[in-house]
Amino acid sequence: MSFKDKILNNQSPWGSPPPGGGSSNGNGSGSRREPPSIDDIIKNFQKTINKFSGGKSGGSKPIVLGLFIIIALYFASGLYRVLPDEQGVVLRFGKFVNTTQPGLHYHFPMPFERVLTPKVTKVNRVDVGFRPASDTGRSSGVGNVPEESLMLTGDENIVDINYSVFWVIKDAGKFLFNIQSPIETVKATSETAMREVIAKNEIQTILTEGRSNIEVEVQEITQQILDEYNSGIQITQVQTQQADPPAQVIDAFRDVQAARADRERSKNEAEAYANDVIPRARGEAEQVLQQAEAYKKEVVAKAEGEASRFLAIYNEYKNAKQVTQERMYLETMEKVLADIDKVIIDKESGSGVVPYLPLPELKKSGSNN
Repeated sequence: MSFKDKILNNQSPWGSPPPGGGSSNGNGSGSRREPPSIDDIIKNFQKTINKFSGGKSGGSKPIVLGLFIIIALYFASGLYRVLPDEQGVVLRFGKFVNTTQPGLHYHFPMPFERVLTPKVTKVNRVDVGFRPASDTGRSSGVGNVPEESLMLTGDENIVDINYSVFWVIKDAGKFLFNIQSPIETVKATSETAMREVIAKNEIQTILTEGRSNIEVEVQEITQQILDEYNSGIQITQVQTQQADPPAQVIDAFRDVQAARADRERSKNEAEAYANDVIPRARGEAEQVLQQAEAYKKEVVAKAEGEASRFLAIYNEYKNAKQVTQERMYLETMEKVLADIDKVIIDKESGSGVVPYLPLPELKKSGSNN
């Protein structure tokens, strides 16, 4: 009896009456039959497989085991591992679903889902304005790309600048599906940012002390543009390789630079001379002023002292004229006779010159010894 006939005769597909249905005498009053066991179900399933495969029941066990192994391997193929330097990007029927971090993960096997694992810690490099020897086919050196390297400065000069942009993948999902050509995108955005920054600076600043500031500003502008694109790219560094005037005018520019250097040197020498002479002159002028001020104070103080002494003598003279006259006479004679040799003559005794002890000469001789 076929599978369809069994169903039409109200029998179980596995050869026994359905639970609660049918009886041994056909009138429905007979005893109920027990439902088939799991073993009976498996056996009947094996018989059905044998019918389709044309084999015997004894050979169905390897087939079932093989089916189970195939199914297990199929589902086990959904296991995948994301390395520490990668991000996992899960695609379901080709559509981006989510991003997974490093570790062991699972996804529905093919053809339902698949996983991409791009390297997110690898530092990529894009050169703008030049190409390395390996890219240009040369044995050595670099090849310049004028259409990328020549830029207009803020003071209407032209500068030939070469630089490199270093970047990594920040978000693998955005990186794979939001931008079509990552390298060209990074190059175009960085070139746009560099032209914007160069147009705001003078050529002298670009060629000398302003390089580091220009690199930082270009990195910030490039990152801002890439974030607006949802590119999933992180700019790590912008490095200037070369910044010179165009080759056609570089010799003249160097002459101008040498003239400017000579001007700065002469200016510095003049400033050094001025810094040496002016403080010295100021010091001498200050010294003369201080000496004049000191002389002024000395003369004024001396005059004030003489006036005070005169007033004191005058007051004493009013009180005792005779005594004051004698004292003034003696003081005057003391000053006059202080530095001359003296001889004493006693007029009253009539003895003539009076011998005296030459104390000043003895004092001088004693000081010389």
